[in-house]
Amino acid sequence: MAQFALPPNSRVKKGKTYEAPADAKNVRRFEIYRYDPDSGENPRMDKYDIDLADCGPMILDAMIKIKSEIDPTLTFRRSCREGICGSCAMSIDGTNTLACTLAIEDVKGDVSIYPLPHMSVVKDLVPDMTHFYAQYASIKPWLQTRTPAPPDSERLQSKEEQELINTPSACILCACCSTSCPSYWWNSDRFLGASALLAVYRWLVDSRDDATGDRLDELDDPFRLYRCHTIMNCTYACPKDLNPAKAIAEIKKMLVERRL
Repeated sequence: MAQFALPPNSRVKKGKTYEAPADAKNVRRFEIYRYDPDSGENPRMDKYDIDLADCGPMILDAMIKIKSEIDPTLTFRRSCREGICGSCAMSIDGTNTLACTLAIEDVKGDVSIYPLPHMSVVKDLVPDMTHFYAQYASIKPWLQTRTPAPPDSERLQSKEEQELINTPSACILCACCSTSCPSYWWNSDRFLGASALLAVYRWLVDSRDDATGDRLDELDDPFRLYRCHTIMNCTYACPKDLNPAKAIAEIKKMLVERRL
């Protein structure tokens, strides 16, 4: 599993330690980032000792146990618990991933949990996704057509045409890819990031879409697309095994071919 070091933050202080009961059989320590902007206090790392003999197998199971039985103030997002909604994306053991699909046994030693890097924190492990979603909306992620629909049928695709969009359509907008990218860390105000660009690619290769030229025009910019330097963190981090880096490379190729 690829490791992405978080930027050092000297203001993060030691927090509370919640020890496991004396009769605990299989103890693992979870070190979790805690921060409440409204409190005026600096971030801290709280430590929770969990008896895995009385806990589900996934990281999210341990976090739910902490919130339910130990510390109800712990704040994080979660929903489906099936790796579909993307709500529980966070940095675990130095890697952006989903808490619901990462097994505790796959992390060695103490389990460190942070919010997704280089995003404003609403509270604890909840990042502010406003800008991320605004970037996604800016690429107009819907079918744009100018030709009239067939009078007696849907806009049909061949099996091969459908397969082109099948994989990029599996993106769950968890932001693991974009927030693992150093270029996005420093240029997120203008660089769209891996997730939004993967979404663009999904529509560029859709045989039913008539806005290919407009979509490419929007990307022909020194920042929106070309701040990608093929670092590949996005592909390593994707919990759905997608390949945003390849999609971005294909978009660059489309722009070059259009100029020829």
